[in-house]
Order: sequence, then C-alpha cells, then structure tokens
Amino acid sequence: MKKILNDLKLKFEAALWALDPELALIDTILEEHPELFEIVAGDIVGIGKGSATGRQDSPTVEQVVRAALYKEMKKLNYRELEYAQYDSRICSTFIKLEGRKPLSFEVFHKYISQIKVESLKELMVSINRIMMEEASVEDGKSVRMDSTVVESNIHYPTNNELTWDCIKTAHRIIKQLEKSGCIKKARNYQKQAKKHRFQINNTKKSDQRKELFEKQLKLLRSSINQAERAAVEASMTGDLNDWLIAQQLKDLMQKMEKVYDITRRHELLGESVPNAEKIFSIYEEHTDIIVKGKREAEFGHKVNLTTGRSNIILDVEIVKGNPADSQLYAGALERIGIDYGIMPRDVVTDGGYASLKNQETAKGNGVVNIVFNKIVGSLKNIVTSGNMETRLKKWRSGIEAVISNFKRGCGMHRCEWKGREHFDAKVLWSVIAYNIRVITSLLLPKLQ
Repeated sequence: MKKILNDLKLKFEAALWALDPELALIDTILEEHPELFEIVAGDIVGIGKGSATGRQDSPTVEQVVRAALYKEMKKLNYRELEYAQYDSRICSTFIKLEGRKPLSFEVFHKYISQIKVESLKELMVSINRIMMEEASVEDGKSVRMDSTVVESNIHYPTNNELTWDCIKTAHRIIKQLEKSGCIKKARNYQKQAKKHRFQINNTKKSDQRKELFEKQLKLLRSSINQAERAAVEASMTGDLNDWLIAQQLKDLMQKMEKVYDITRRHELLGESVPNAEKIFSIYEEHTDIIVKGKREAEFGHKVNLTTGRSNIILDVEIVKGNPADSQLYAGALERIGIDYGIMPRDVVTDGGYASLKNQETAKGNGVVNIVFNKIVGSLKNIVTSGNMETRLKKWRSGIEAVISNFKRGCGMHRCEWKGREHFDAKVLWSVIAYNIRVITSLLLPKLQ
C-alpha cells in the first residue's frame, strides 16, 4: 500500500497528472504491473511480430490497452480518441506516444475490437485484486448484488418495423450488385412498403390492419424471392466482391424468413409467438427482451452486478435471455470465491434472488449473514442479530446508486457497439473505467 501511495504522490507533484488523478492512478497500476498487458496480448493479432526493418506504425500492446482505457474513462468514440491525441497533452503522455505521430481511429478500432471478453474479465479481476491487496480499498467480506438492463442499439421492435427493415435492407444490398453490373435493374418494393408501413402505424381497426399486413407480407415475400435470385447470380460470377455481397444476402434471407413467419403467425393467424422464437432486430439479432416486474419491456441484455463495501464492482455477468434473478445468485458467489480467493461473510440482495436453494448454497459456502430484502412464505433470513439484518438491508439499497452511477457515468444505458461479443466487451470496459473512478475517490483522502 505504501508504494502505490508514494508513487501517486510523486505523480501529483507534476501538474499534468494532478489535473487528472484517475489517469494518474491507472498509469501507476500499469507501470507497476506490466503483467496486465500479457492478459490481452494474445488477442491482438500481429503485435510484437514486426521486424526491425519493417513498418513501425503499429501500436504496442501497452498502447492499445492504454488507449482503450482512456477512451472509456473519457467516454470518447474512436474518432474523438484520434483527435484527443493531437489536442490533449495528457492523452499523448498516457498512451505513451513519445513524440511519434498519433495513431488513427481505424488502427485503434482494429486492435481494441480484437480483445476478447474472457481477457477483459481477467483484466478487471486482476486490477481489482491488485487494489485490494496493495491499497486495501476492499476486503470482500460483505457483498450485495442486483441486476440491470443495458439496451442494444435498436429501435423499438414491432412486426411492422421489422418487415420494413427487411425490405429496405434487402434492396440496399441488391442495389450494390446492380451497380457492379452483376444483375440487371432490380425491382424496388420500398415505395409500396413504406406506404403500407405508414398506414399500419395509423390504423387501429384489426380488420384493416390484417388486410394491410397481408399486402406487406406479399411485398416481403417478393423481396425475399428477388434476394434469392440475386444471391444465386452473384455467386456464379466468380468476382470476390459479388460473392461477399451474396453471402450478406443469404444471411439476411434467413432473418427475413424468420420475420415473415413471426409476422404471419401473429398478425394474420392471431397466434401468441413465444419470445424464444422471436427476433427483435435484423441488425442486432442477439438482442433479448427483458421484463422486470411491472416495468415496460426493455430490449438488450440483463447485466448482474456484485459490489463490495467500497462500491467497486467485483463481478459482472452479462446474461443470455431473461432468467430470474434467483438463477444468477449461486454463479456470482462461486465466481467471487474463485476470482478473489475469499468467501463473503455477508451477502444481501433484493427479493428477486430469494429462494431456499440459494440460501442453502450460501450457507454451504460458509456465508454467515444471508439476507434477502423481501422474503416470501416460510423462508427466513439467516443473521447473527436483528440489528445486522436491518443494517444489511439499508446497505443493500445503495447498489441502486452504484447502478445509476455506472450507467450515467459510463454511458451504459444503451450500448452502441455491434454484435454480442462487442456488446459484452463494451460493458466490461465500462466496468473497468467505473472501478478506476471509484478506487481513485477512495485513495485521494489517504493521499491528502
């Protein structure tokens, strides 16, 4: 603890670092623990393989990690990150440009996007462990958990909108083949489809809506057939670019067929289609529908967070589907034990996690105080005293502020990164950035 505090004090003597203590902290951690870079080094293809005489404009592993951390802590996009290298002295110092020309946003996107989710989880845990062991910011004796929803970057999904998305996207891709001369002029179904879409949105009578959906589905079927013919022709030209476009069409056709089937069953046949069979976006197909209590449905992924007394996020799980919170309890406890080599003395959650099975699991792992904020039936909290139960319940409510701080401070109400892997990666980068901010706020009083 003494070394890391002394290093931070020395850094703060320089006006550059004193202006941004959060960057000073993570810079100190990275300098003292270069092994952190080895965690992600294997994911960044091509790093460290260059020759002494070849091109020297590729970033090092350290620069990639530092750039990613700076980007998340400052809530920048890749273009803003490129600009910051020119505009900010502390940015160029933190990324260790050392007088070289700033790297482009394409370069950073190429390398940062290759870092895998598993590596980011290990990086998050490693930073947490370093600060727990060397700065004593957290002991892990008391934990609380709660779940929240991070939305995917999609519009509100309705059968009408999904059908329109399919028709316009298919035409956009086919238009590329038309421009390359691969196919003759394609028929444009967008004008009619757009008219039907507007009419459906403004029609309340079920008979009229059904008639309009029949017309819209005929256009969708025609669009699917046209896309199928175009894909076949593009595959036979022998041109690589045409072949790649054909693969896009084939992938899109699978989604179009699914949207067609769901819309026909629901709008024409009146079936209630199970959520597991639905698709909520043809662009972000991984999106789940999340319904919590009586709240409005949200579209994204459920994220289960576990924090300690310090408000540091110790564990994060990005869940597939919409399982009950009670199914996430045992896994979170197990990961805390594996990742940090400790088992909490106190575990407190809201009533959504309450079950006899979870209580038995916690008790079997040696947890002393097992508290659920609301309990139903014969289930009773296990505590050493009534006062301890009250204190833990009051403390549990503080995780709502942690979630709010995490989502507002890191811009995680909605994830704009594309694809499930990148969605998970963005959440984990944001958790790391949030933890750095919290740890800095805990260490600054000690430095003063």
